[in-house]
Amino acid sequence: MSFQVTVQPSGRQFTCEEGETILSAAIRAGVGLPYGCKNGACSSCKGKLIAGNVTHGAHQEKALPVSEETRGFSLFCCATPHSDITIEAREIAGVGEFPVRKMPTRIAKIEKVADDVVILSLQLPANERLQYLAGQYIEFMLRDGKRRSYSMANAPHKDEQISVHIRHMPGGVFTDQVFATLKERDILRFEGPLGSFFLREDSEKPIILLASGTGFAPIKAIIEQMIHNKSDRPMALYWGGRRPQDLYMHALCEEWARSIPHFTYVPVISNAHQEDQWVGRSGFVHQAVMTDFADLSGYQVYACGAPIVVESAQRDFIGSCNLPADEFYADSFTSEADLAE
Repeated sequence: MSFQVTVQPSGRQFTCEEGETILSAAIRAGVGLPYGCKNGACSSCKGKLIAGNVTHGAHQEKALPVSEETRGFSLFCCATPHSDITIEAREIAGVGEFPVRKMPTRIAKIEKVADDVVILSLQLPANERLQYLAGQYIEFMLRDGKRRSYSMANAPHKDEQISVHIRHMPGGVFTDQVFATLKERDILRFEGPLGSFFLREDSEKPIILLASGTGFAPIKAIIEQMIHNKSDRPMALYWGGRRPQDLYMHALCEEWARSIPHFTYVPVISNAHQEDQWVGRSGFVHQAVMTDFADLSGYQVYACGAPIVVESAQRDFIGSCNLPADEFYADSFTSEADLAE
């Protein structure tokens, strides 16, 4: 049995199979609903159920509080229909531009760039390329059926190999494997491209790029894309970490600041130790942005990293710095603990 989904206000329609989530069906149909984690943690895909009936699978309370669900809100990544439905959602141009593919990949290089961070370079099959937008992610398909998501850290034009940045989460199903047993030439499988976090190239607004930890990965891809496009849009990168070693590509960012016109780089450390001899900005990274930019009404913001950082930036930039709500683009990284199945 299948059900028809109608999206308002666009009127777009697609088919959802029995037991399939609304978001999965939309991705399959190339309909550009906004989304991030795909597992009920980040709320990026939240919209309204106008007509029909759905059941919500497992999700985090903060992503869809009971009070919102009773008012008709729905998390499309974990909602399965039981009838034809009508939903209200903002569609995003470009999300369905490239087909979502399942592909094998060979580990070409494993580079440890910090005690708890490695960069995996992935070699695609001969004569294969993955088309994607700067900022999107892939999902590794694990043998037990679980999946783990990682942003692509290189711009689409540099796709001879795809790189991902992986932080070790002790006890994590995938990251323990990456740090203990994975080796070069091993084969993995992934699906992608996924996600509605990507560079909007139809705007001339200056950009604030906000990253915490390995949230730097998709931000790096966006910067590389802008360099490739010879964009003259002003960019300000704020990268936050607890200790200086968390900024594992600090030298690259400094090089960008020296060589790219209209680019500034502000590293921010929240918990420096005396032995770190840190002399730069301290505190919360999004508050450093607010100190430097009291009025964000004319900007776009791209934020990526820990949920607390992304959520705080969204609340404060919109509430206190006049950022238009529809100019805040984010990818909130969930940990393997958030994904426990």
